[in-house]
Amino acid sequence: MDKNNAVEFLLGGLATCGAGFFTNPLEVVKTRMQLQGELQAHGQYNVHYRNAFHAFLTIARNDGLTALQSGLVPALWYQFFMNGVRLGLYQVLINMGYTKNKEGEISLARSVVAGALAGCVGSSVASPFYMVKTHLQAQAVKEIAVGFQHPHGSMSEGFRAIYSEHGMPGLWRGVSGAIARVTVGSAAQLSTFSYTKQIVVKSKIFHQDSWLNALAASMLSGFAVTFFMTPFDVVSTRLYNQGTDARGRGLLYRGVIDCFLKIFRTEGIWGFYKGWTACYFRLGPHTTLSLVFWDEFRKIYLGLASHNKYH
Repeated sequence: MDKNNAVEFLLGGLATCGAGFFTNPLEVVKTRMQLQGELQAHGQYNVHYRNAFHAFLTIARNDGLTALQSGLVPALWYQFFMNGVRLGLYQVLINMGYTKNKEGEISLARSVVAGALAGCVGSSVASPFYMVKTHLQAQAVKEIAVGFQHPHGSMSEGFRAIYSEHGMPGLWRGVSGAIARVTVGSAAQLSTFSYTKQIVVKSKIFHQDSWLNALAASMLSGFAVTFFMTPFDVVSTRLYNQGTDARGRGLLYRGVIDCFLKIFRTEGIWGFYKGWTACYFRLGPHTTLSLVFWDEFRKIYLGLASHNKYH
């Protein structure tokens, strides 16, 4: 692999790890809210988490403040591998000119395809980390527990338990949901970010090299990601967290389509948007921080590379 391409993967991973540290508590809240009332009609289950703010207080009061950082270790490894590959591959495609039209300007359609491809590859690589992260974040005391409760005490314990029971295939159970989730989210995020940033820079509202260009573009990108990605996010969380039988098959869902159908039949269309506010509060800042960090890291790297070239 070309040295510059390898650096693009590293920069993408580091940028999203930085964002992931700050937004992990929101990921815990989102996961709990998405599992609440699983396959039950509205009004037929106990509502432990009324909204994102109430969920924060409930988790802190019952599970302790440290529970708000549950699954942080696998979450950061997931960010590093998934987004390192996703952002790195996307930037490589940009560098190769695949996201531009004949006039040399960024094409929204080409950016969508490039973002979707990058997301598909990244989510496949990092799937085991997302699974264990979800298991750890769903753990709660009996009074506020939602979804299937996995007894892992740590990331390594989770990997050992899954591997010993179901082998290597077990570590990638639920990857189909992750691919759908990240492919849609990545296509929405990266395409809107690249396209909007181009418009913001052309408008000359901010200085061409200002980090505010990336901030403005990423804020809009966060809205797009939340709207398009949340249904797939709910499905992915459910697939990863469900219990399994002796053969490693899910106890509730056979796959992505089966999960979509069951949620729709029992929970209705709003079942796909459970934890929507928590999802935005997490995805919005995470998208903004990730893309701003990524953009700034790349400017620093390119500046250093340019300096070394002429000295």
